[in-house]
Amino acid sequence: MKMLVQSAGFLSSVQDSGRAGFRSSGVSLGGALDPSAFRVANALVGNDHNAAGIEATLGTLRLRFEDRRLVAWCGGDFSVQIGDEDLPSGHAGLVEKDEELKMTAPSAGGRAWLAVSGGIDVPLVLGSRSTDLRGNFGGYEGRALRDGDALRLFKERRFTNRRPDKNGDLESAVPWISEWSAPAPWASTAHRDSFLRIVKGPDWNRFTPDAQTALITNPFVVTPDSDRMGARLEGPELARVDATDLLSEAVAPGTLQVPPNGKPILLLGDCQTIGGYPKIAHVITVDLPIAAQLWPGDPVRFQEVSLAEAQNLLCAREEDFARFRVGLSLHFE
Repeated sequence: MKMLVQSAGFLSSVQDSGRAGFRSSGVSLGGALDPSAFRVANALVGNDHNAAGIEATLGTLRLRFEDRRLVAWCGGDFSVQIGDEDLPSGHAGLVEKDEELKMTAPSAGGRAWLAVSGGIDVPLVLGSRSTDLRGNFGGYEGRALRDGDALRLFKERRFTNRRPDKNGDLESAVPWISEWSAPAPWASTAHRDSFLRIVKGPDWNRFTPDAQTALITNPFVVTPDSDRMGARLEGPELARVDATDLLSEAVAPGTLQVPPNGKPILLLGDCQTIGGYPKIAHVITVDLPIAAQLWPGDPVRFQEVSLAEAQNLLCAREEDFARFRVGLSLHFE
């Protein structure tokens, strides 16, 4: 069965949790810019955490399905409807055969992640179905989706908790939106005034004390020349102690590097694998969902935490997600 793209929106692409294990060959991790929101959406429809779905960026995405499917989404403040029924973020909903799902541009944030029961069936490339938009490989023909594309879907797990119609018939059930949902902070990740927690980077001491203070006391603003590789930030200049050239070293999503102009760049999922700019700090993993929603003009502030605190926050989130996944398993065979 297939999912038909009637309107592809501003920038929509097939993504999964990323292309791990190939950074030594210069291949970016890629995948959903918010892997946490993506796996929550997958869990809500009974998928494996790595099943391929759609990352939607702004615009209006309209999809139609050749058979009944369970769908869920997480991310920015999009408006999502199944037919005439609103589908809130973090809830699952049934889409009937030939029924339309519509996602319209958000009032806050810029991206959302849509999971479809079964997952999208595109070829594995280097162990992943995600689209590398710069390398033009993976996903659907190595490119962003276009109007008229038809995406094959894998067979889904059977969902056992559908609401019957007035005659008690499950097979002809009326449109259904789950009463149960994901926690709100997981489902809706856009923040108008974003705080990102950071740990000191390996080159922290290469910056002047004034630069170190400015990073954690002053607001920055996302500039228009930002994309899936990284968010460029405008704000106080972060001056270095000296201009010594550095050897290129490994970088990763969340790295905050500073080029010679003193304006930091927050690296995101499609970032390069190595970089020669000094790395003043790193955004902690649990705050990468907030970073994925940053859009030109958005303000952002940074708050320093210890490495131990960052690790504890991540462990707590993973434990919470494991319990959440166990609870959802009761709704699927």
